[in-house]
Amino acid sequence: MIKKISLLVFLFTAFVYSQLLDPKIVVQVPEHDFGDIIQGEKVQHNFSVTNTGGDVLKITNVRASCGCTAALPDKKELAPGESTNIKVEFNSTGRIGKQIKIVYVKSNDKEHPEIQLKFTCNILKKEQANLQSNSGPVIELPKMQFDFGKVPEGKVVDHIFSIKNSGNATLSINEVKTSCGCTATVLDKKELAPGEETTLKVELNTANRSGKMSKNVTIISNDPKEPQKHLTIYAEILKEGSN
Repeated sequence: MIKKISLLVFLFTAFVYSQLLDPKIVVQVPEHDFGDIIQGEKVQHNFSVTNTGGDVLKITNVRASCGCTAALPDKKELAPGESTNIKVEFNSTGRIGKQIKIVYVKSNDKEHPEIQLKFTCNILKKEQANLQSNSGPVIELPKMQFDFGKVPEGKVVDHIFSIKNSGNATLSINEVKTSCGCTATVLDKKELAPGEETTLKVELNTANRSGKMSKNVTIISNDPKEPQKHLTIYAEILKEGSN
């Protein structure tokens, strides 16, 4: 009986250990909505991919569900803790109405050898778009990414993003979500009149963390075209004594 229990404990420990050593692909925000776009317009989005495992992650293939979509990773090999972007471009020429497209990403992650990235949009003819553009709030962020660079472990760093309402109706920021408890946000103002600006302070607490990391912040507003905006922050956390 004792031998059986010992064998089970050994097998379980070996399984857990192998899981920690294997590469693991994680996409913090696997879906994106482009909202309304004009027929013929090309739109782009970066999906952030991270290797949260203990070995090198190799992205072996990226393919789209149709020829109207192109997808390409910035890097094909990621060290443990490292992140990269998969750039997706959609060509709306010759299409109309609601669209749902899938991008398939294959890697050497044994548990999830293929993951799916999804984006949606609503394609309008130019005359429809002109009618809709006459009213409504529009959220505008001049900068949507920030790299803190190398940061000593335990330090709290922050960056301030600018937000503007470039529409002609009141913009309401309903919610700001973070992808982990290590990230906090402070929004200066939730309601913006047309042309008004505000700031969003994003703090990253590096306590008990190490290596390269990326975190996402999602802004949810009443912008009818882009109700969700995704910000990404990057950092390389250095343990004491490392360069």
